[in-house]
Amino acid sequence: MLRFFDRREFLRVGLATTGIVTNLRGTNAVEGNRRVPRGFGRAKSVILVYASGGQSQFETWDPKPDAPLDVRGAFSPISTPLPGVQLCEHLPQLAKLADRYTIVRSMSHEDLDHGSATYLALTGRYHSRRSSNPPPSPDDFPTYGAVLKRMRVTNRFAYEAAHLNAPALVPFLVSPGQDGGFLGREYEPLIVGDPRESDAVLPGLAPQFGLPVVRLERRKMLKEILDSYRDGLTQDQKLVDMNHLYQQALTMLSSSRYRDAFDLQQEPLALRERYGLHRSGQACLLARRLVEAGVPFVNVIWNHSNRGQDADPNDPDVYGWDTHNDIFDAMKLHLLPRFDESFATLLEDLDERGLLDETLVVCMGEFGRAPRVKLEPNFAGSLPGRKHWASVYSIVMAGAGVSRGAVLGASDRLGAEPLTKRYGPWDVAATMFSALGIDHSSHYTDAFDRPIAATIGQPMEELYA
Repeated sequence: MLRFFDRREFLRVGLATTGIVTNLRGTNAVEGNRRVPRGFGRAKSVILVYASGGQSQFETWDPKPDAPLDVRGAFSPISTPLPGVQLCEHLPQLAKLADRYTIVRSMSHEDLDHGSATYLALTGRYHSRRSSNPPPSPDDFPTYGAVLKRMRVTNRFAYEAAHLNAPALVPFLVSPGQDGGFLGREYEPLIVGDPRESDAVLPGLAPQFGLPVVRLERRKMLKEILDSYRDGLTQDQKLVDMNHLYQQALTMLSSSRYRDAFDLQQEPLALRERYGLHRSGQACLLARRLVEAGVPFVNVIWNHSNRGQDADPNDPDVYGWDTHNDIFDAMKLHLLPRFDESFATLLEDLDERGLLDETLVVCMGEFGRAPRVKLEPNFAGSLPGRKHWASVYSIVMAGAGVSRGAVLGASDRLGAEPLTKRYGPWDVAATMFSALGIDHSSHYTDAFDRPIAATIGQPMEELYA
């Protein structure tokens, strides 16, 4: 299937100067001396499920049953439809679906703290303060959705990108890497918090009783008059950003199609229960509704705090994947059952609706967990856990031409280092952009008209067998 771009989009992305043409369903088409990567243009949308806190590969996608006990941990592996491929016993639904996705077991980078590693995962670039917890800064690189909006405008939805169950907290402060960075607020994704809070996730956008269309049009006219005054104040960036936010809100108000996309009550109760009636589960359901409505990039934060269990161990909704101590209780009782039901249902639901063929789904954390299980005295909890580990970890990718039922890469016997080719978050970024039909080696410009590389990685073509 050919992907077509309007002239503005084509020039902005820079395909005309790179020699890359639209793809033919993942084939290696060539224009001049340039070769189109496999998977190029296969996706209309991307869903990134971000496992905030550092999801343990041992207790999910890469168990080590033959390793020593203090490496393999307390859980047993279970079989999947793929010969020789096993998952953790507490992921039974995802194990049954292993023939629908690819596991990447040789992810690797060098950042060992949540804030800067989250920045790396959500921008594809190292933070200047590696292995630290810096606050967001206007000088940060923009998050993926912001770059996507800068490089093209699809006009398929009021927003190019949405972050759900957001923002990601480390553990109670906002992590960098989730906003427009140096591109400014105009390019920021839509932020949606707890998707369960009301019948409509964005109740402020519901039409007000007693406000007829004619009054709404008059308000629009008044705004346009004020905008004409604002045009003389273009040097005031705050006013420019505010105007853009007003314009997006007006667009949402003017169309029931946009508003309805956020209304989870339109889904059958049985399906909502199948996703799980918790924050992350309903965020996955909302992600499916948004790609169905035409949103190109959706980031589901799982969970919104990377380690909220320290503040409230009795609330499963605040549990994050940062399991330094008590890892096996946290995983067995809270994290894995919910993740299994929701992520499996997301894949099944997309597939059943024919959306998985045109939606790239990525599940990744900022890093993995350490091979050795031990008690860490500086963290809450009385039972052993695993510390941060970025040398090797696992992610999952599915849809939009990605091989069904495959494993890419491998870790060593102890799960400490990659045995095969290493991939980094920058390569995941290049793969997502390429899947959306954007040349990973193209550039966009910042506020000073300086060229910025869209990504610094390479598309993971081995995903597309």
